[in-house]
Amino acid sequence: MTEIDARDSLEGVDWEALDRALTSDRFNNGRTPEELRRSFENSYAIAIVGESTDVIGMARLRADGVCNAWLVDVWTASAHRRRGIARAMVERLLQLVPGHHVALFTEHATGFYRTLGFEVEEVGRSRLSGSWLNRPG
Repeated sequence: MTEIDARDSLEGVDWEALDRALTSDRFNNGRTPEELRRSFENSYAIAIVGESTDVIGMARLRADGVCNAWLVDVWTASAHRRRGIARAMVERLLQLVPGHHVALFTEHATGFYRTLGFEVEEVGRSRLSGSWLNRPG
């Protein structure tokens, strides 16, 4: 397998094209391309695989830089799955937060995340503050 280059630069990302790719892959959670860009810009660390209109993988971390982090938006384009892209992105991000408890909320790819050391925790709570993405009801 060739080495996967997961970069930490958002330079050149075509957010409109990425939004279309996420939508066609049924991974779009309703953010506009601008909101998606802001989500990534406001992250502790990011991993992007691909260039410009051909981004085929993305992931990001929210973290306090001390002890807690949250892995979010881990996506690989369907046509490029099972090639180690998500693993390379997640491993790269985890290296940036040694000593942190890294949380992940997903119902999908449980076997994959288990191979990366993530364990199911039966505790936790979440709530939506206001309406989703500040959109009217």
